[in-house]
Amino acid sequence: MRRSSSTDRFQPVTSVKSGDGIEITPDVYGFTNQIVNVYMIGNPAKSKDWVLVDTGMPLRADAILAEADERFGEGHRLRAILLTHAHFDHIGGLVDILEKYPVPVYAHPDELPYITGEKDYPAADPTVQGGALAKMSIEFPVEGIDVSQHANPLPADGSIPGLPGWKWYHTPGHSDGHVSYFREQDRFLIVGDAFLTVKQDSLLAVTFQKKKICGPPVYLTTDWTAAKNSVQKLTALQPSIAAPGHGKPVIGSELAEGLTKLAARFDEVAKPDHGRYIKGK
Repeated sequence: MRRSSSTDRFQPVTSVKSGDGIEITPDVYGFTNQIVNVYMIGNPAKSKDWVLVDTGMPLRADAILAEADERFGEGHRLRAILLTHAHFDHIGGLVDILEKYPVPVYAHPDELPYITGEKDYPAADPTVQGGALAKMSIEFPVEGIDVSQHANPLPADGSIPGLPGWKWYHTPGHSDGHVSYFREQDRFLIVGDAFLTVKQDSLLAVTFQKKKICGPPVYLTTDWTAAKNSVQKLTALQPSIAAPGHGKPVIGSELAEGLTKLAARFDEVAKPDHGRYIKGK
């Protein structure tokens, strides 16, 4: 394996562990891995089986697995890893986790080349309109990795193996094969980076986790027309709770109003005025 250089009535559980984790619902747990969120799907009151969505930053796999130990207990069983996409901050722990838990990894077919050693991502754009983190993005790795023996395409029918009730939706723009995961029963949306609840290019906003529904990270988004269409697709799902790749979960009217505004005014509030991947406002 090659490494890379609801409604307002809905109230999620808000118990926090170590300042980094939050039980959003009894079977969805979010854990902040430095600057990015990973999600554990599984109810520890009912089973030790669980599924991981994304694998966080490089060199942080042990932190994720330690959190799983605490949540699910000794002898827990990781059954699969779902990727929203394969940027470095979402697959940083993948190789190390697979060494301990050689489970299937599922991604969109268009994203598979980045985890089978076939492709690297386009370079990040430090010239894009944005804050300090955008300027620093030239240092972010874009090399693919190779976990071919574990990599599988998500089923074409939108289902997710081992997670009945959940479906995946192709939400490209930030990457070619970006997907989001949705459970209609409680209208729970795991967003990935299709939209965020923090302005990820701003060092100040990231440091203090100032909540605001925003577009995808500007420095690694290469197709802004597709990104806009993806936000509109997710808005049409009318999610009751959204768990983003960056930022805090958001629910109810705050989510509905913020997401509706983002979809309606995407070019004005999300798309940068200039940058390598900007083709027109």
